[in-house]
Amino acid sequence: MPLILHFDVALAALLIEAVVSYPPSLYRKIGHPVTWFGHILSFFDDRFNQPALSPAQRRIRGTMTIALLVVSAMAMTLALSSWLQPTWFGRPILGLLASSLLAQRSLYTHVKDVSLALRTGGLAAGRHQVSRIVGRDVAGLDEAGVARAAIESLAENFSDGVVAPLLWLVILGLPGIVAYKIINTADSMIGHRTVRHLDFGWTAARLDDAVNYFPARIAALDYVVLAWLRFGRARARSALHIIWRDAPRHRSPNGGWPEAAMAGALRFQLNGPRLYHGKIADEPVTGDGNYDLKAPDIDRALDFYIDGCVMLGACLAGMAFLSG
Repeated sequence: MPLILHFDVALAALLIEAVVSYPPSLYRKIGHPVTWFGHILSFFDDRFNQPALSPAQRRIRGTMTIALLVVSAMAMTLALSSWLQPTWFGRPILGLLASSLLAQRSLYTHVKDVSLALRTGGLAAGRHQVSRIVGRDVAGLDEAGVARAAIESLAENFSDGVVAPLLWLVILGLPGIVAYKIINTADSMIGHRTVRHLDFGWTAARLDDAVNYFPARIAALDYVVLAWLRFGRARARSALHIIWRDAPRHRSPNGGWPEAAMAGALRFQLNGPRLYHGKIADEPVTGDGNYDLKAPDIDRALDFYIDGCVMLGACLAGMAFLSG
């Protein structure tokens, strides 16, 4: 399918997910595509990733697993897309299917729950809610730590959960967004530097870095332009300065870009030392602004995120219109 035909499908997916998200009733009945990917990955992890294997054997098996899943999923969705695309109802259905692989509304809901928990239930409730969206230890977090964790997750997942799926949907259609979500899910499940997954998940982690390279920078640019529109040119320049200075120091080659952009745009300080699995990770601070963040700061970040999604939709609408 021509590249130009996917802008309207991406716009439809973004709008559908914003309005209806993924219905909980449907999730209870059949699960979610990401959970399906997760079950398949767990199956291969249990059977292929054996402790007796050498590191090289584990890496080969991990590479074969990702290749098998991505190629087979792309082949099936390409056949479906080829059948749907010429029909009058094809594009709306493709948009509906693709919407299930976006996390625009669900990300907002999860982060908003952290803000509400801090306001109504106090620190313990805030820790509980933020533990659902971050991988770090939350038991020792104060209110500012909970707020920073929520905002960091919001900023980074704008790229992983919204911009990246849409970009691969635009470029490769439904097969592109499905392949991206398989890689992204694999990275979250087996792309860890643990004894078990250091080698078996090596390919998944490297692929995830590759497929998120441009989306992370597009997400950061989205935030910089939004900072200019909302706060003026000086704030946009400040956000660019923070990105240039702090993004390369981030633990992730991609995650630091949208986080630095949001920190610079909203004058926050994010990241810093944190606890992972009982060990303190002495990570650098991102940004120059306020470090003592509270629930209202989460709400400010959420408002900024919504505007970023709207601007992304406007860009897709413009490209769809220009492409005819």
